Amino acid sequence: MKIAAYNYRDFDEAAFFEKFGPVYNVEIVPIRETPTPENAMLAQGCEGVSVITTPITEEIIRVWQQAGVKHISTRTIGYDHVDLEAAQKYGMAVSNVTYSTGSVADYTVMLILMVLRRMKSIIKRAEGMDYSLAGNIGKEIKDLTIGVVGTGRIGTHVLRNLSGFGCRLLAYDPRENDEARQYAAYRPLEQVFGESDVLTFHTPATKSSFHMVNKDTLAMMKDGVMIVNTARGSIIDTPAFIDALEQGKVGGAALDVIEKELGIFYGDYKYQVIGHREMSILKDLPNVLMLPHMAFYTENAVSDMVEHSICHIIEKDGNVLPGQA
Repeated sequence: MKIAAYNYRDFDEAAFFEKFGPVYNVEIVPIRETPTPENAMLAQGCEGVSVITTPITEEIIRVWQQAGVKHISTRTIGYDHVDLEAAQKYGMAVSNVTYSTGSVADYTVMLILMVLRRMKSIIKRAEGMDYSLAGNIGKEIKDLTIGVVGTGRIGTHVLRNLSGFGCRLLAYDPRENDEARQYAAYRPLEQVFGESDVLTFHTPATKSSFHMVNKDTLAMMKDGVMIVNTARGSIIDTPAFIDALEQGKVGGAALDVIEKELGIFYGDYKYQVIGHREMSILKDLPNVLMLPHMAFYTENAVSDMVEHSICHIIEKDGNVLPGQA
């Protein structure tokens, strides 16, 4: 079996594709470019394609179908970049992967601590030889209530990590689980929003989570609330969020994701205009850590992403998304 791996990265993924290809008796066709209608025929003769978070449009899917591709596997947990309706139209299975939950969970706790201790301001000042104290006083996590929105595998791991800090933990998820209950009290979403000093989000991009943080829900929150998002940018209504930051309603934030990030992460744009006004504003706010979707990025996670993507294609029905069988 042949699998075409788009956005094949020599500096990290290549070693894992070279490792797992022979293990599963699969020939990997490395394609270092992002999928486009023009290069989609490079997958000719491949049973499946492995992709990352770049737009997978109907036109690309149509060409893949003509090339004989039967399965699209995204090497990510999120799959909102894939046109699922088009995939179903052309009889294409679509699957996502799981990976080491410690990658995002550990990163989340790091971001919570960095926001609480005003680390962006401290680092930027120190780079300019400014070692003053004024404005950099932080908070201790043990004195706070932290709300975890979304208690799947990653959200539950975040709760497990936070349980050692002595803080009060609240949780919200339409589907509660017993492990999360060991660490946190489940409450209605409005109560989690209203009582938390820090909110961290671990929900997928769905219709119900779209703009979960908006003008109305921000008004429910405590003044000075800290917000961390390592899930999906669409959870936050960005213009409303910027207003809340500028008005002091939100005291600080760490955002590893943002709306309309597709096509920006993971390129080098230091000498270009990125064309994302909200990202530019957030990046320059002194109390906001604006990060380039890096929470997942560990050796363990990349290994899992490559291996699971291969496995789902060769299993044909492995982790296939609803309606895509």
